[in-house]
Amino acid sequence: MLKLAVLVSGGGTNLQAVIDAMEAGIVNNAQIAVVISNRPDARALERAAKYGIHSCCISPKDFDDREAFAEALAAALEREQADLIVLAGYLVILPEQLIRKYKNRIINIHPSLIPSFCGKGYYGLKVHESALARGVKITGATVHFVDEGTDTGPVILQKAVEVKQGDTPHTLQQRVMEEAEWQILPKAIDLIANDKVTIVDGKVHITG
Repeated sequence: MLKLAVLVSGGGTNLQAVIDAMEAGIVNNAQIAVVISNRPDARALERAAKYGIHSCCISPKDFDDREAFAEALAAALEREQADLIVLAGYLVILPEQLIRKYKNRIINIHPSLIPSFCGKGYYGLKVHESALARGVKITGATVHFVDEGTDTGPVILQKAVEVKQGDTPHTLQQRVMEEAEWQILPKAIDLIANDKVTIVDGKVHITG
């Protein structure tokens, strides 16, 4: 059974999608061991409590430096014996020592088709604002492994979403979540939990 640590910063809609997929039997051989937020007021923590999932807040603001924050986060992950870290709308840059320790065991959901509209500064509504400003006709979401770069790790899954006439950043964000993010994040977790994902020459291979 794959133990997940889901890291969140806000409402936790992707967390909810994972929980729903588990309850529906779409995700197998995995369970959420802990939900960790960098914000004590994150609604995601309420979602975790509703389902009896252990949760906590570990904020960089509560520590003297990044090293102390990294140690506290690492200790929490070790306590829960996390096998896979899932970044589900987590707006904190992970410490590099943690990324190295959990190499190929951290995944992230990004609201665009990488390599478009990704990297430093591209998060939340800013991604969709940029897509609309560029006038693209197709956008989407990507689940990828996390490495030391920003949105540069191997791509696991992607799903395209149509950009419609009259879209605003908010309407596009909602459609990308509903049609892509909430589908491919649970699917990626299920693939990893069932040993169907390998990395060869820096690229993801999916079997079965």
